[in-house]
Amino acid sequence: MKRKNKDFTDELAEMLPPERVARAKKNAEKEIFQIRLAELRKKMGIRQDDIKAFSQSSISKLEARKDVKISTLIDYLGNLGMGIEIKAYSKDKGLKRKKEFVLLKA
Repeated sequence: MKRKNKDFTDELAEMLPPERVARAKKNAEKEIFQIRLAELRKKMGIRQDDIKAFSQSSISKLEARKDVKISTLIDYLGNLGMGIEIKAYSKDKGLKRKKEFVLLKA
């Protein structure tokens, strides 16, 4: 059986306190979210200037933010012709049946 080689991030995570690793992952997720908003708009073939409900500068600021209000995200995606669904789920891995609850569908 082949053993998977550890990469640098795995080795670094083992040397750091778990709280610091969790904080770094959370920050990385925020950065990825920011990149995804701009990529999504570009994949839809929409320029910042094309979104009439927002100014070009506000779109630029929105896409650069690390956190966004849900209402703003709904408006932004709606102007891209898209919707959003927010689900809540149990983190308990011991559950036999995963429970998911749709909190918002807009």
